[in-house]
Amino acid sequence: MTVLTLEQASQIVDAGLARAAELKFRPMTIAVLDAGGHLVAFKRQDRSGILRPEIAQGKAWGALGMGHGGRDLARRAIEAPAFYAAIAATSQGRVIPVGGGVLIRDAQGDIIGAAGASGDHPDNDEACAVFGIEQVGLVADGGHGPGAPK
Repeated sequence: MTVLTLEQASQIVDAGLARAAELKFRPMTIAVLDAGGHLVAFKRQDRSGILRPEIAQGKAWGALGMGHGGRDLARRAIEAPAFYAAIAATSQGRVIPVGGGVLIRDAQGDIIGAAGASGDHPDNDEACAVFGIEQVGLVADGGHGPGAPK
């Protein structure tokens, strides 16, 4: 299995934030976790809200912990609200099942980390995380359904 490096994680964050600025999204915060759920890289743009760091990490942590991108987690939370309420309690509120939590996969499809982005609409958050991941040659899996990484 490939290991997510500090250099890759830093490049993911920088590319994602550059994309947010280019598209004139609201101030963005991006966090990248390794496969063990540890924070590897993190930045927030000027004027990004005070809860954005926790939200970005919660999106990444939830995707990583559940093995599904945030978009898929959001769908599942609607279908099984009691289960996701239990997950929220069990994780002490760390799981945020919303678009913007994106699994990072290597070329073999193994999960090597996750990125979480927060600051704009969940679709825009996700787009920035996906862009950053793809810029370093890794596979982004935001939870668009079986066999459809993006």
